[in-house]
Amino acid sequence: MNKNAERDDQLGKTDYVIRLLDSPLKIEAADWNQLLAMQAEPTPFMRHEYLAALHLSGSATPATGWTPCFVTLWQGNRLAAACPMYFKTHSYGEYVFDWAWASAYQRHGLAYYPKALVAVPFTPVAGSRLLAIDAASRSALVAALIEVCQHQQVSSLHLLFASEEDLAPCRQAGLSLRHTVQFHWNNAATPYQDYEDFLRHLAQDKRKKIRQEQRKVKDAGVHHRWVHGRNISSDDWDFFYRCYSQTYAEHGNPPYLQQDFFLHHMAQNMPDAWLMFIAERAGRPIACSLVALDPARRIAYGRYWGALERVDCLHFDLCYYQPIQWCIDQGMARFEGGAQGEHKLSRALLPVRSSSAHWMANPAFAQAVERALDQEQSAIGDYLAELDQHSPFKRVP
Repeated sequence: MNKNAERDDQLGKTDYVIRLLDSPLKIEAADWNQLLAMQAEPTPFMRHEYLAALHLSGSATPATGWTPCFVTLWQGNRLAAACPMYFKTHSYGEYVFDWAWASAYQRHGLAYYPKALVAVPFTPVAGSRLLAIDAASRSALVAALIEVCQHQQVSSLHLLFASEEDLAPCRQAGLSLRHTVQFHWNNAATPYQDYEDFLRHLAQDKRKKIRQEQRKVKDAGVHHRWVHGRNISSDDWDFFYRCYSQTYAEHGNPPYLQQDFFLHHMAQNMPDAWLMFIAERAGRPIACSLVALDPARRIAYGRYWGALERVDCLHFDLCYYQPIQWCIDQGMARFEGGAQGEHKLSRALLPVRSSSAHWMANPAFAQAVERALDQEQSAIGDYLAELDQHSPFKRVP
């Protein structure tokens, strides 16, 4: 496949030149980031620097099962629409699980892989995926994605953790929508005055539990410090990666992200997007959590954690309570706790829907997936209603 091919296509009412690029490095960073800034939900994970770092560090490349095919639409010299697309030979690192679909294909003697994925590798954070100058260009981009997938004869196309702005043209193009649940902490409509004010808004049993968990960490002789941006030293980054790798090793897997991704690319090219919490005992660092920041939108994203020593409740303190306190002190509006995790609910992170869109090349499987998603959607609605009955916050009479 020639991923650098250009051709003139008539898409809708406007002429676009489609360029398929086998590396984010073949797109000017300024063009990409300018387009990203125009979107409704421009997360730092969609910045050119982040996507380029995944490629340059060897984290998301053909060798790891992520073959880049960035789809771009041009009007003259202007980048009108673009998205990161990857051809995948597996379903790891996605967080919207389709193993059952792959298994069904296999049982029917069909190949599910390769498939096409529009997503940020290893990053279950919702936000804009289909970057476009306007709605017409966004719709044209969806049409181009389907056309490319048909030409390459892949089994399916999956657009993960999409924004509402992305979902509209996907619905119009006939893609099936799927919903999952994440857990986010939100600052109050009237922002909390301080951490104690936040705790006072919780139900008594939840407040008591959080204080008990934090007391266990303190009684174990653990102290915390946080460091942000360029103040994160190379030693801090090195220690973080030891912790990050340890988490994967405990599950018998190699880490998705290479050390160079953090120590070189993030530390040098996106330092202000990172906040690190380090737990220390007896003057030695023993655990670390990493939070990404979007200061303009006042959002923090819980991303990674690891520990070299076991301390009861340290995970909850380092990954939730310390970041929430920091967010309150800094006036942040939201803290997203990452994928899955009902245990987050009792720690004041509330359930929210996240959405994806799916296109299947095989018409029979497309119908079967649509029926399955209808049932799944009903179950998700029941699940959210049940979670609402277990809100950690005081009930308003």
